[in-house]
Amino acid sequence: MADEPHAPGEPPAAGINLFWIPLGAGGNGYVRLNGRIYELVKARIERRRPLDLYHTALTVQVPEGLFVIENAWPSPNADTSSRGVVLEGPVFGRRIARFRPFRYEVRCWPDGVIVDAGQAVHSPELISDDPLQARRLLDQVASVPSLIWGRDESGAGEMWNSNSVVSWLLVRTGLPIDDIRPPHGGRAPGWLAGIAVARQ
Repeated sequence: MADEPHAPGEPPAAGINLFWIPLGAGGNGYVRLNGRIYELVKARIERRRPLDLYHTALTVQVPEGLFVIENAWPSPNADTSSRGVVLEGPVFGRRIARFRPFRYEVRCWPDGVIVDAGQAVHSPELISDDPLQARRLLDQVASVPSLIWGRDESGAGEMWNSNSVVSWLLVRTGLPIDDIRPPHGGRAPGWLAGIAVARQ
């Protein structure tokens, strides 16, 4: 049965939106500084100019509500259910992941909040308004591989991080990932790692 069209100006009953958030937005000076140093070194090695770095997140609208899909580090406290955490993974190494500062979390947060959404660039970007794809993406979140953040365990040629989780989900949902690009003059480290792992 065909989906009923929504009225002009009215948000669709289902949809997947992507947010491009400047790395370190919201006053996180430590993340912003380290990102700039990393990009300066990376650009020098690759003999190119430094680019703006982005962190990505998703919102998924289905008839029963809105879900925020985001990968966050470090895990702030033990109350993971309040943030819709579906899995945790290690940062830098598995042995030290027993300590919360060395764990990241993947969230599928009903009525959640993307803290820095107001600073996102050219966002939200509607990726799909297909209700089946929206549902499929939500179903995939619990299957995200808990690879080590900041390392290339899979041999993808790039470290695994929050952007890897988002691109992995988009590929596994069957969305046209090659058509999705960061804002002009920017890049999302880890994005290609998620694509490579999802296609393995």
